[in-house]
Amino acid sequence: SSRVVEIQSQMSERAVELLGLPEDRPCLLLDVGCGSGLSGDYISEEGHYWIGMDISPAMLDVAVEREVEGDLLLADVGHGIPFRPGMFDGCISISAVQWLCNADKKSHSPPKRLYRFFSTLYTALARGSRAVLQLYPENSEQLELITSQAMRAGFTGGMVVDYPNSAKAKKFFLCLFVGTSGTLPKGLGTECANEELHQAKFTNERTRFRNVKGKSVKKSRDWILEKKERRRRQGKEVRPDTKYTGRKRRPHF
Repeated sequence: SSRVVEIQSQMSERAVELLGLPEDRPCLLLDVGCGSGLSGDYISEEGHYWIGMDISPAMLDVAVEREVEGDLLLADVGHGIPFRPGMFDGCISISAVQWLCNADKKSHSPPKRLYRFFSTLYTALARGSRAVLQLYPENSEQLELITSQAMRAGFTGGMVVDYPNSAKAKKFFLCLFVGTSGTLPKGLGTECANEELHQAKFTNERTRFRNVKGKSVKKSRDWILEKKERRRRQGKEVRPDTKYTGRKRRPHF
C-alpha cells in the first residue's frame, strides 16, 4: 500500500540522515533487509551507491523488476555479512534486524545469530563510519539483546528514539559507530518532552550514562556501574549491583 511505501521512505531518509555521510563524495552503503529496494531508491537519489541483502527471493525479484540501481544479494544476515573488510561507508536497515531475535529453526540461537551479524558487519564497515538500524522491538528484553550483541561486537553508540511520546510515530534507530565514539544524535520530537524519562523506560539501565556529556566522575556510583556493565558485556564474572554498590564506608577508628 502507498502508506507503507511512504513510511518506509521516511524512515530511509531519516536513517541516511543519521549516518552523517560526507557531502563531497559518493559513498557505498549496505542495505540490510533491502526488500524491494525502496530505501535503495532514496540512496540512489542522494547520489550514493548501494548493495542490498535480503532473505526473501520474492522481494528481491520485485527489486529486479523495478530495475533498482543497487546490486542485490540473496542471503540470511544471521549467517554474517560476506564482504571485504572496510568495504562500506555506512549501513542502513529498515525494520529488519528484529527478525534475528526469532529462532525459526531448532539450530537457531538468536544471540549467536545477532553476534555473527554484528561482528561481520563491524568488519565490513570502514573505520569512522556508522550503521543505522531502524527496528520494531517487541519489548525491552529484545532491545537489550540486540544492543548488547552490537556492543559485544565492538560498536559504540546506542538507541535514538524519534517521537518517544507518540504511540504512532515513535521510532527506534540503533545508531552504531565504528572505531570512533561519536555523539549520539538527538531523537526527533524530544525537545519539549522530558526525554530522559521516556527513553530510559524502554532502554533499561544501559543508556543511562551515555546521554550525559562527558564521562561520569571517577569512582562515583555511576562510574562503578558503567565499569561493571562493560565487564559484563565482555563476558566477565561480575557481582550483581545492589543498593550498596559505590557506597562510602564509614571511617574506622
